[in-house]
Amino acid sequence: MNVLLIEMNPFAPVSTPISLGYLAAYLKSRGFVTEILTVGENSPVSPAGLYQHIESFRPALVGISAYQRTMLYVLGLADLVKSVDQNIKVVIGGPQATFMPPDALRDMVSVDYICRSSGEATLLGIALAVQAGTPFSNLAGVTYRDPDGGIHDTEPLEGAVDLDGYPSPYLDHVFDLSSMGEAIMLTSRGCPHDCVFCYTPCAFNHKITFHSVDRVMEEIRWIRKHGVRRLWFADPNISFKWKRVEALLERILTEELDVEMWLQTRADLVNPGMMRMMKRAGVATVAFGLESASERVLPKLDKHMSIEKVAEAIQITQNEGIEVELFTMFGLPYETFEDGLKTLEFVEKNQVKIMGNTNSQQMQIYFGTPMERHYEDYGIVPTKTRRPPYISIGSQYETRWMSLEEMQTLQGLWRARSIDRGRRVVS
Repeated sequence: MNVLLIEMNPFAPVSTPISLGYLAAYLKSRGFVTEILTVGENSPVSPAGLYQHIESFRPALVGISAYQRTMLYVLGLADLVKSVDQNIKVVIGGPQATFMPPDALRDMVSVDYICRSSGEATLLGIALAVQAGTPFSNLAGVTYRDPDGGIHDTEPLEGAVDLDGYPSPYLDHVFDLSSMGEAIMLTSRGCPHDCVFCYTPCAFNHKITFHSVDRVMEEIRWIRKHGVRRLWFADPNISFKWKRVEALLERILTEELDVEMWLQTRADLVNPGMMRMMKRAGVATVAFGLESASERVLPKLDKHMSIEKVAEAIQITQNEGIEVELFTMFGLPYETFEDGLKTLEFVEKNQVKIMGNTNSQQMQIYFGTPMERHYEDYGIVPTKTRRPPYISIGSQYETRWMSLEEMQTLQGLWRARSIDRGRRVVS
């Protein structure tokens, strides 16, 4: 049986779809013929071309990555799939899907399933059901709509405790490395913290699971063998267990692997010795989450981080000649316009280049986060009282402390100081 996995993001260049890579490798290991299709801002693709591709590949199941900003494209893709063949089943997964209200299926007429749990196990269950000709039987980890239009929630599924149990999208030839400029990698999944604006801790039940150092090294060797030098580690807090990262860096140094690495972690998880070692091993950029540089605002985000600690981490990192990026937001609870200016001033004072991921943006309120579940308690005032159930509040809000006009002014100030004029803003 053929399975097609699609990621469409017309707001950014095509990048390695690492999550879909894991799904494809897992389904491939279970005997399914799986293909990944990625569409970015510069992709030479048309609706007619997509139609022909789907018609030629003849998938029985299509999975589509869902994000807040791409939801209308996702629904358009689902409609296109059904126009090829109404019998093709469509599942959406990803950050926008995990906590989406079940009733959203009533408005998504071409979507059959919403993935709620660990992607590999959930998608395999759907694929097996479709292959057996009973697409709505023995399911778990999903919300689905039956042929009569009824909406059903199933029991959740747990993912693997040891990530090495999942096949590698690199070692199993899921990706065409010859066309890659950089490889996105994961050494771990999840986050144990409680930041009120963040999807990740909620999605992973505040737990972290890990790959072994041996597995990660095997992937790095394979990637370098095929000419890719830049590695983008997507772990939320890669130095959460420093000893395993230290072992990984030691192996990279011992084997003299020429790599250039980007990674992110918390500012309270770094020290001078760590940064010296990262520099020697090829780490070029480290990103930290600052969110706000207001002493009045930051403690209320349940991030449990001090502004002084972030400044210290920046200095330690820059002292080793490693570039720093800072994730920041405005429109936060309790934040006034003057508080927002403090964040911009902090970034400039600490000589962090305003470009790439350091370009700030208005906070996004996503399904499943504490902020979304209790938005009124956080002083969030939605500007749209009616919206489709598959769309969360996102950036369509003001707060009791900052108006929409003030947020727009802050965005303009950031872009005016940005080296790339806000070209790349993380959603």
